[in-house]
Amino acid sequence: MHEKFEKPYDPQATESRIYKMWEESGFFNPEKSIAAGHTEKDAESYTIVLPPPNVTGVLHIGHASMLAIEDLLIRYNRMKGKRTLWIPGTDSASIATQNVVEKKVQKEEKKSRHQLGREEFLSRIADFVEESKTTIISQIKAMGSSLDWSRYAFTMDKTRNEAVNEAFIRMHKAGLIVRGNRSVNWDPKGQTVISDDEIEHKEETTNFYYLKYGPFIIGTSRPETKFGDKYVVMHPNDERYKEYTHGQKIDLEWINGPITATIIKDEAIDPEFGSGVMTITPWHSSVDFEIAQRHDLEYEQIIDQYGKLLPIAGKEFEGMKISTTREKIIEKLDSKGLVESIDERYVHNISIGDRTKAVIEPQIMKQWFIDVQKKFTLPVSNITGIKSGQEVSLKELMTTAVTSGDIEILPKRFNKTYFHWVDNLRPWCISRQIWYGHRIPMWYKGTEEKAQVESPGDGWEQDPDTLDTWFSSGLWTLSTLGWPNNKEELETYHPTAVLETGYDIIFFWVARMILMTTFLTGDVPFKKVFLHGMVRDTKGQKMSKSKGNGVDPLDLIADYGADAARFALLTGAAPGNDIPFDVQQVKGYKKFTNKIWNVARFVLTHTEGASVLEKPDLSEEDQEDLKDLEDMVKEVTNYLEGYRFDLAADRAYHYFWHTFADVIIEKSKSELEGERRSAVQWKLYHILTTTLKTLHPFMPFVTEEIWQSLPEKESPYLLVTKWPKA
Repeated sequence: MHEKFEKPYDPQATESRIYKMWEESGFFNPEKSIAAGHTEKDAESYTIVLPPPNVTGVLHIGHASMLAIEDLLIRYNRMKGKRTLWIPGTDSASIATQNVVEKKVQKEEKKSRHQLGREEFLSRIADFVEESKTTIISQIKAMGSSLDWSRYAFTMDKTRNEAVNEAFIRMHKAGLIVRGNRSVNWDPKGQTVISDDEIEHKEETTNFYYLKYGPFIIGTSRPETKFGDKYVVMHPNDERYKEYTHGQKIDLEWINGPITATIIKDEAIDPEFGSGVMTITPWHSSVDFEIAQRHDLEYEQIIDQYGKLLPIAGKEFEGMKISTTREKIIEKLDSKGLVESIDERYVHNISIGDRTKAVIEPQIMKQWFIDVQKKFTLPVSNITGIKSGQEVSLKELMTTAVTSGDIEILPKRFNKTYFHWVDNLRPWCISRQIWYGHRIPMWYKGTEEKAQVESPGDGWEQDPDTLDTWFSSGLWTLSTLGWPNNKEELETYHPTAVLETGYDIIFFWVARMILMTTFLTGDVPFKKVFLHGMVRDTKGQKMSKSKGNGVDPLDLIADYGADAARFALLTGAAPGNDIPFDVQQVKGYKKFTNKIWNVARFVLTHTEGASVLEKPDLSEEDQEDLKDLEDMVKEVTNYLEGYRFDLAADRAYHYFWHTFADVIIEKSKSELEGERRSAVQWKLYHILTTTLKTLHPFMPFVTEEIWQSLPEKESPYLLVTKWPKA
């Protein structure tokens, strides 16, 4: 008996050693597995790209859940004999990373990024990112993640930057990337534009003011935007206002004196809301901007990019912060008899930046956009229902990729969510007013513009803005495989097999990857999308440090081992459902880890010196035991193929503990000394090795450690041993 089995299983003394052994074997790399004969040269490829964690933080329990699911898929498919590749990487998270470093510099050096200068500030960010990357990689490895580290990618490295520049230039050449004035979401704290999907909605109770606007009553919660209102809009079929005609002028008294307003009839107005009449502020409302665009109306900026009122507000209010002027404006309107009433219990949602938590101010700005409606010719298409050379829009590509079945979203109920988002997709603003990110490859000289990577010559200046971080993340399946230069890698490993990610970023990431990849390659980025749920506490609350219910996965690993933490997360991983997480479960699965260890010790002790590879004559009862084993393998395999990881884990667990340990081993104790000794030894050894294989994708460390002690085995590493056949 191997001396290590004389002691209880110690994950802390085992896991880092086993992971180092795996890395040194080279078998995380599919090409090395092929070279060593563990994988057939013409084997089917199975690729997953790791959703790259942000370099701003550390591994949290949501990351741990994601890593457990993806490593399960990779280990299972590697054992199935596929050419299996899991590509690691981290994300620059441009806005968040810049915010972290900017605060650090401000706190430690009392300097702004502008005082440091662009070059020095980016150097500070590079140092921070390098330190953070090292920490995150060590945490990913602690979970047992069998990633091919030789292919590690960072969204801001040279290869990814080349892909971003190429994608921008191709899309610009096709007329899909355009520059123009549109209503955008301005973050006054971060001093940058952000996309619709980077906004959180926060409920607020505030005052709602009913104001007299000539003969009409209008309602608003933001009187500070009303200085420039000179259009009053109503539904063309509203009988209450049929006496008014489109384009009619009316004179009225307003905040700073008399104005002339124009009547606008537009079907966007809800006649049932309030009085059915509203004034519009096109510069500070995307809805109002669209009305103004339809009718070719003028618009004027009221609030600057720092949240202060501009001269249009008059000397009385100019330069004041909007947060302090609201009541003063109402006081002035009231003194003129223009306040009809005030509702002090108005509940509505306000938009805040998900990174800075600042209230978003819509602004009309000249920015870069991707036009999702514009038609272009797709040169080559592998998408079912779209022909090579066909004219399509990006929205059509995004829709057809899923309706055709080329991409399957699991669980299927998220199809509705995906299509709703695509149907309502507006032009995507891709420019950001920050320094850390992929610099827009556009050059200007007077009225001339050129889209290229290098400067066209003297007198040319590059656009100072950077690209939305989701632009580079949208290329992730392509750029991690070396697009556009590494054609061999792309032909072998793309499209990827599955994108596994949280349902909360279906818009941020999943849809944008489909948008970018279908345009650039005429193919889908992945064949399946598996959406896992959020990890929550036992009360169903989202985990966070502020609530005091957060769980650090590294603490779990230190206390109970990675296998126990993984198994606890996987047993709750029903497709698309939130995962209720309880540390007591991890404690329970640590006992299971010890059970596996103790069962292995018993079997190896009682089979020492026996010939366990040559199958002897078996009794009818032995055959029944093997039938139970075969049924378990079939069910676990079917559950894994159907992405029911929770049911697969549960079935493997109950078989090992309640059938193998509690029944088969117990009854074998009396038979190991009799005439059936050799048959029972073979059966126990066969069940042990088979269950080690089925448990390996779930609990890789303890199973590999036991495998290394087996006297007779089909492969030196459980990592590349073939999945058991039923």
